[in-house]
Amino acid sequence: MWTKLLRGIVLKIYYPFLMLLGAFFKDKKEGFQRHVINLNNKLVLKQGIKTRKILLMLPHCLQIDKCDIRITNNIYNCKRCGRCGVKDLIAVSEEKQVELYMATGGSVARKIVTDVRPQAIVAVACERDLSSGIVDSYPLPVIGIHNERPYGPCFNTNVSIEKVIEAINALCP
Repeated sequence: MWTKLLRGIVLKIYYPFLMLLGAFFKDKKEGFQRHVINLNNKLVLKQGIKTRKILLMLPHCLQIDKCDIRITNNIYNCKRCGRCGVKDLIAVSEEKQVELYMATGGSVARKIVTDVRPQAIVAVACERDLSSGIVDSYPLPVIGIHNERPYGPCFNTNVSIEKVIEAINALCP
C-alpha cells in the first residue's frame, strides 16, 4: 500500500531531517516531533488496519509519585485507588481485550514489543519518546498519543482516556 511506503518516507527521511533542523531551532523541536506523530497517525489510520492483537504501551510516569506500589514490572499490581489514570487504563485494556504494558524507557519498550509481537500498537509517551519509538517500530503500525505534563517532564503525567479508546477502536475489527 502507498500509505505504508509514505509512512516509511516520513519516518526514515522526513523525521531525521526535522530533528536536524531541531538541533538548530531547539524551541521548535517538540513541535516537529508532534507534527511527525500526527502525520504518522493519519497514515496508520488511512491504512485501515484491523486487528485484535493490539499492544497498549504506557510510560511509567503516568503512575503518581506518591503511590506505594511500583507497577513498572506488572501493571496489574495496581491497587486501582483512582489517584492516577492507571486504573482507568487497566479497565480499558480489559474491556477492549488488548495487551497492556508499562515501560520505563525505550529499551524496555522495544523488548516488550519483541516479546508480545503485536500487530499494532497504541502508545502513550512524551513527544520525544513517542516519535523515536514510532520510528524504531516501523513498519509496525503505531498510533501515538502524547501525554499531558502538568508538573513537567516524566512526573505525574496524564493522558486522555478518550483518545486511547478512540485509537484502540480505530484498530479493532
